[in-house]
Amino acid sequence: MNNGSLIFENEVLLAWDKPAGIIVHDDGTGARTLTDVVADHLAAEGRADARLQAVQRLDRETTGLTLFSLDRATQPALDAQVAGHAMSKTYLAVVAGRVPWAEKTVRQPIGRDRHDARRMRACRPGQGKPAETRFRRVAEKDGRTLLAVTLVTGRRHQIRVHLAALGHPIVGDALYGGPRCPAGLLLHAWREELDHPVSGKRLLLETAWPARLWPAPGGRL
Repeated sequence: MNNGSLIFENEVLLAWDKPAGIIVHDDGTGARTLTDVVADHLAAEGRADARLQAVQRLDRETTGLTLFSLDRATQPALDAQVAGHAMSKTYLAVVAGRVPWAEKTVRQPIGRDRHDARRMRACRPGQGKPAETRFRRVAEKDGRTLLAVTLVTGRRHQIRVHLAALGHPIVGDALYGGPRCPAGLLLHAWREELDHPVSGKRLLLETAWPARLWPAPGGRL
């Protein structure tokens, strides 16, 4: 089984490149989780006593950067950054079709789909929870578009729902109408910026380029 790989580690923080097909937290089924994988890594380093807590979560089939806290004392500082939107996280998504815009910001509430418990839905103003997503076109080919995506809020399935509402579902996202893809869901958490909870210095964390989504573009993205 692909367990992913370590991106960054110090005394209070750890970042892991999550593979597809694994959940971050225990869901009660007994299935192995990314938290278990990271705990095993820490134990092998002699750090089994680290207080491991996922700061964010990704959907089972979404790949990429997942941040963990390793210290109880600094956990509140990380939680405050999440709540205050001080962390900046960039995803890469491959969507169906050629988008007609270079950049776009979607502000549309998201709520649960009353007809399908697995799904969320884009709502009318005044319904659901506020949600904002920013999109930037990076490249196009063969009727697909690579987007860089920044979350302003963090609702369940937010990127997937907003792109489906735009008429450009993510490739491999059968739940929201995306075309089938042997490589699975083409959504990857690629880059994150945050303030180190001890030093206050700004950290830039980044996974390797996800070649399963798209060939690496030249230059700075």
